[in-house]
Amino acid sequence: MLTHYLDFHLLPDPEFAPNQLLTALYAKLHRALVQTQSQGLAVGFPGYSERPLGLGQTLRVFGSSDALTQLMAMPWLRGMSDHVKVDSVVAQVPAGAMYRRLSRVQAKSSPERLRRRQMKRHGLTHEQARERIPDNAVETLNLPFLAVQSASTGQRFLMFLRLGPAQSEPVHGHFNAYGLSATATIPWF
Repeated sequence: MLTHYLDFHLLPDPEFAPNQLLTALYAKLHRALVQTQSQGLAVGFPGYSERPLGLGQTLRVFGSSDALTQLMAMPWLRGMSDHVKVDSVVAQVPAGAMYRRLSRVQAKSSPERLRRRQMKRHGLTHEQARERIPDNAVETLNLPFLAVQSASTGQRFLMFLRLGPAQSEPVHGHFNAYGLSATATIPWF
């Protein structure tokens, strides 16, 4: 249950842009979530905005009080002390908080990959797949994102994030090693 949270605030730095620092912080958290195999910790970005596009300068991590305490007992923040101010206490989610789903959105950005999928699934030739999926069939997303590297595969990609509408009741579920869920909600305040 996401009953508690911790905020990680980026500190101003003349050498690094806020999105670079947020990406580095998030990468460290991702590695910690992979290491612990946690499914009960979620992330939020209180500064999330689609206009202007951005995630803000605070990473909020949700979980039970025990799960957050265990996370903070790990050395996952090593190297970030000059760049991040961590709230000193695990806080309880405010009563009356709304709930929203924060999920990853994947763009259909590679026509060649889509063609290979069509060929495999439907037994098409390359020419047939090219007719179905032209080069201009690229989908672009206008959503906030983080540049991440998968701790398990090493693959680098842009992770676009979409914030769903506010609702008064939580939807419970599991969160992946990125602190995201396709179904569960996070407190929003």
